[in-house]
Amino acid sequence: MESDKENAEKSQIIDITRQLTELMIDRNITGLNKILDAGFTLTHITGYVQSKEEWFSEIESERMKYYSYTEVKTSVNIEGDKAVFVGQNLLDARIWGTRNKWRLQQTMHLEKRNGSWIIVKSVASTF
Repeated sequence: MESDKENAEKSQIIDITRQLTELMIDRNITGLNKILDAGFTLTHITGYVQSKEEWFSEIESERMKYYSYTEVKTSVNIEGDKAVFVGQNLLDARIWGTRNKWRLQQTMHLEKRNGSWIIVKSVASTF
């Protein structure tokens, strides 16, 4: 049985991952920067590993444009000050010229620092 503390931690992690998606849609680079680690990387479904700076540039130029998402399923596994979040969304996005409703699964690794969860890396795949 999960404790109230563990449930609260899981809720915080789910909230921050939802916030990430909202900030992507809003093209809010300042907000994204607050919840992503300095060395954050995004691994795309193609296997391409992208730095935070390069990804931000793609969002700003709208080479990657996010429109909306529908959450399908989430899970969180916490071990100490590290966590793994797996989320499945139907993501309406235009990536490098192709617009689609992507069946996107994101596996995010997070670390708790100074009482806040920070997203260290995200690996995208399809489901």
